[in-house]
Amino acid sequence: MTILNSVVTWLMKKRIHQIELFMKYPNEVQTEWFNQLIHNAQDTEWGKQHHYKSIKNLADFKERVPLQNYDTLKPYIERMLKGEQNVLWPSEIRWFAKSSGTTNDRSKFIPVSEESLEECHFKGGKDMLTIYCNNRPDAMLFTGKGLTLGGSHQVGQLNADTYFGDLSAVIMKNLPMWAEFYRTPDLTIALLENFEEKIEKMAHATINVNVTTISGVPTWNLLLFKRILEITGKNNLLEVWPNLELYFHGAVSFTPYREQFKKLIPTDVMYYLETYNASEGFFGIQDREEPGDMLLMLDYGIYYEFLPLENLHDENPRTLTLDEVQTGENYALIISTNAGLWRYMIGDTVRFTSLDPYRIQITGRTKHYINAFGEEVIIDNAERALEEACRQTDAIIADYTAAPIYFSDSKSGGHEWIVEFERKPAEFERFVDLLDETLRKVNSDYDAKRFKDMALHRPKVHVAAQGTFVTWMKQRGKFGGQHKVPRLANNREYIDSLLQIMGNGNSVSAA
Repeated sequence: MTILNSVVTWLMKKRIHQIELFMKYPNEVQTEWFNQLIHNAQDTEWGKQHHYKSIKNLADFKERVPLQNYDTLKPYIERMLKGEQNVLWPSEIRWFAKSSGTTNDRSKFIPVSEESLEECHFKGGKDMLTIYCNNRPDAMLFTGKGLTLGGSHQVGQLNADTYFGDLSAVIMKNLPMWAEFYRTPDLTIALLENFEEKIEKMAHATINVNVTTISGVPTWNLLLFKRILEITGKNNLLEVWPNLELYFHGAVSFTPYREQFKKLIPTDVMYYLETYNASEGFFGIQDREEPGDMLLMLDYGIYYEFLPLENLHDENPRTLTLDEVQTGENYALIISTNAGLWRYMIGDTVRFTSLDPYRIQITGRTKHYINAFGEEVIIDNAERALEEACRQTDAIIADYTAAPIYFSDSKSGGHEWIVEFERKPAEFERFVDLLDETLRKVNSDYDAKRFKDMALHRPKVHVAAQGTFVTWMKQRGKFGGQHKVPRLANNREYIDSLLQIMGNGNSVSAA
C-alpha cells in the first residue's frame, strides 16, 4: 500500500501544473470556458430561445439572458425531470441533485450532466487530494480509507430513468471503481435514507477500518464521532484511527466547530481543508495550509459573474467579471455551467481576499442575514463575533441561530440568539457583551443602530440544552445528509419554533 500511495500521489501532482496555469491566466481561461459553454448549448431549446448562435461576446450574453434563480428555471427543470432532453444542456441528463438548502422548505432539483460530474465535481474531488498532497509531501492518505458521511439517493418518481438524491449521494453512485476502492463504508450503508440508522451502522462498520481521511458536514460528523467513542470506549478519534490525517469540510463555516474537532482529534498535525462544493458546482478549494480562504477554481466548466451586494435588488443590476472585482467587497455569486444553469444566482455571497491568484471566502447567503433595522448583519459578522466571544470566555459552540426582535411601543428592536454550547462560557454576561462589542467593531451599520440603544438594544441570548438543534432539525425533516442549521434569518420563523421546543425554564437568557 505504501508503494501504491507513492504512485497515486505522484500522478496527482501532475495536475498542479494545470492549476498554476489558470492561476497565471485567469481571465483567458474564463473567456475560453464562456465561449465553449455558449457554443455547446446553441442548439438546445434555451440556446435557440436566447439566440446563442449569434452571441459574440459577454455583452450580448448579458443583454439576452437575464439573471436567473431556481424559480425562473424551474419550468425547464420540471420537464427535464420527466425525461425531456436538450432543454438547457445538449447532453443527456438523468441525475438531479436534490438541494437541501435552508432558504425555504421547497426541494430544488439541480441538473447534473455527465460533463458537470467529470469536469467539475469529480475533478474537484481529485484536486482536493492533489492540493493536499502537494502541500504535504509525506501524505499517507492512500495507505487507508476515506470515510464520507453523505446523503441518500432514490429513483425519481416522475420518470423511471430519472434519479435524484443529495449531491454526495449522486457523486457516490457515479464514482469510478478506483475511487470506490478507497471509500468506506460500502454503499448499502452510505446511502441509507434513515439517518439515525446510518449513523449507527457507519459507526460499527468503520471502527476497525484504517481511516486516514474524513469528509462531510461538520454537524453530522460530530454525531458520528461521538457515537463511535461511545461504542469503543475510547477517549478520542486517534485511539480509534491512529493514522487519521485529513478532514475535508464545507457547506457551513467551520469556525463554530473547530474547537470541538480539536478536542476529538487532539493533534497539531491534523490537516483541515475547506472546500466550496454545492449542488450547482464545485467552486473553491483551500490551497494553503493556513485557513481563511479558498482558491477559486476556474477550469471546471463554470463561467463566473459577481453582483455587488448593494445592487442585489436593483431592477437591472450590473454584474462584474473577474477582472473587475475588488478585495473586501461582498458579492452574490452568479454562475453559468456545463449542466445548463445560465446566469444562475445560487444564493451565496463571497468576498475576495486576493486577486493574484483569485481567492475567496464565503460570507453568507443572500437570504440569510438580519437587516430588520438597516444593520445588514451577515453570517461572516456573526461567526467573527462568536469566535471572539468564545475565545475570551473559554467557550465552545455547538450550534446557533439568530433573528430580529421587532420594535414595540415601549422598546427599541434587537437581535435574539439561541446558542447551544459544547462548553459553556466561564462568564455568560461577558460572552454576551463580547458578542455585541465585536459585532459593533466588524459592522459599522450595526454599531450605528446600537448607539445609545436608539434602534437596537443589547442582544438577547438564550442558552439551549445540548441536543436542542438536533431535535429541531428532526422535527423539520432536515436531519442529516447535507442539511444545514440556518444561522441568520430576517424573520422569526426559525427562532420561534426553536423557542417552542426549548419551552420555559430550559434556557438561560441575557437581555
